[in-house]
Amino acid sequence: MRINKAEALKLLENNNILEPGQLADEKRQEFHPDNEPVTFVVDRNINYTNICTCKCKFCAFHKDKDEKGSYVLDYETIKRKIDELVSVGGTQLLLQGGLNPDIPLYYYLELVKNLRKDFPSLTIHSFSPSEISFIAKNNKLTPGKLLEIFIDCGLSSIPGGGAEILCDEIRQKISPNKISSQEWLDIMEIAHGLGLKTTATMVFGFGEKYEHVVDHLFKIRELQDKTGGFSAFIPWTFASNVVIPNLIRNLSNEELLHESQNGQILKQVQRDSSTTAHDYLKILAVSRLVLDNIPNIQASWVTQGLKIAQLSLRFGANDFGGTMLEENVVKAAGIANRTTICEIIDNIKKAGFKAAQRNTTYEILRHF
Repeated sequence: MRINKAEALKLLENNNILEPGQLADEKRQEFHPDNEPVTFVVDRNINYTNICTCKCKFCAFHKDKDEKGSYVLDYETIKRKIDELVSVGGTQLLLQGGLNPDIPLYYYLELVKNLRKDFPSLTIHSFSPSEISFIAKNNKLTPGKLLEIFIDCGLSSIPGGGAEILCDEIRQKISPNKISSQEWLDIMEIAHGLGLKTTATMVFGFGEKYEHVVDHLFKIRELQDKTGGFSAFIPWTFASNVVIPNLIRNLSNEELLHESQNGQILKQVQRDSSTTAHDYLKILAVSRLVLDNIPNIQASWVTQGLKIAQLSLRFGANDFGGTMLEENVVKAAGIANRTTICEIIDNIKKAGFKAAQRNTTYEILRHF
C-alpha cells in the first residue's frame, strides 16, 4: 500500500530517523536486493557559461555579462574536457549553463552535433528544464519543438536541475526569475513524451516547511505515474554556509537599505538555513518511501561528503551518483568535496555492498 501525504509528513516531523531509515532500506531492497551492486557513473559536469540573467538569490556561481570572470566556453575547450573524461572511462556528460541571452541557438545546436560526431558513444545528459524554457523563449520556439531539434542533433537525456522546491511560494523567495513549478513539470512531461529519460531533483534547506517537501515529492510521483520517464531522483541540501553573502550580493540598492535598517533577511536566513546530515538522511529516506515508482535514488556525496553518502545506502539510496570529474556550481557555494573512482568503490564496499560502474540508463558496465 502506498504511503500518503499525511504519513509522509508524520515521518518527517518525527525526529527519530531510524524508523524512516529502516522502512526506506526495506523499500530499497524491493528494487535492489543486497546482493545487487551499488552503482555509480563516471561523468563530468561542464558549465558552458556562467553568465546568467536569472540571478537566483542563493547562487554563488552566476556572473553578469561584463563582470570579471564571466565566460562562454568554445567547442575546443569543451572537447578537451571531454577527451579527459573519455580517457578515464567516462560515459556521461552533464552539460549545463546560465541563462545567457547572448548565446545564439546556433551555438547550442552545433555544440550537441559536434559532441555527437566526435563522441558517438557519449551520453549527452544536458540542459535542465530552466535552460530548455529559456532557450526556447529566446528563439521563439516551444519547449517541445526545441527538444525535438536537440534530439535530432544527438541529445540523449535531460537532468532535473532547477527544480529546487516545486512550490511557487518558496521559488518566489529564492528564484523569482526562474520558471514556475508547473513549467518545470510540463517540460519534463514533454521530454518524457518525446522518449527522453530524465532525472528529478530536490534541493532543500531554503527555509521551506516539511509540507513543501511533501508537496514536491508527490508532484514528482504523480508525473511519474503518468509518464514513467524519471530514471532517478536526487535530493540534496542547499549550501547554507554561504547563503548570507550570496543574498547580499543579489539584493537591489533599495533592499540593501532596508536590510541595513532592520536585518530581517539575515535573521530569517540564519534561522532557516541550518540543514544537517540528520535532516538529509530523513528526507532521503522519506523520498525513497514516497517515490515508489522511481527505481533509483542517488546519494549526494558532493554536498554531504563520502561518509554520509555511505550511510545513505541504508537510508534508501542505491546509487552513489557520478564521479563528477568537474563540478563548479556547488564548489562556488563553498563546498569542495572531491573524490575518485577508487574512493567511491572503497566506500561502497565498506558499507557492505558490491560496486559497479553504470551508464546513464543504469546498465551495468563493469563490476568491481
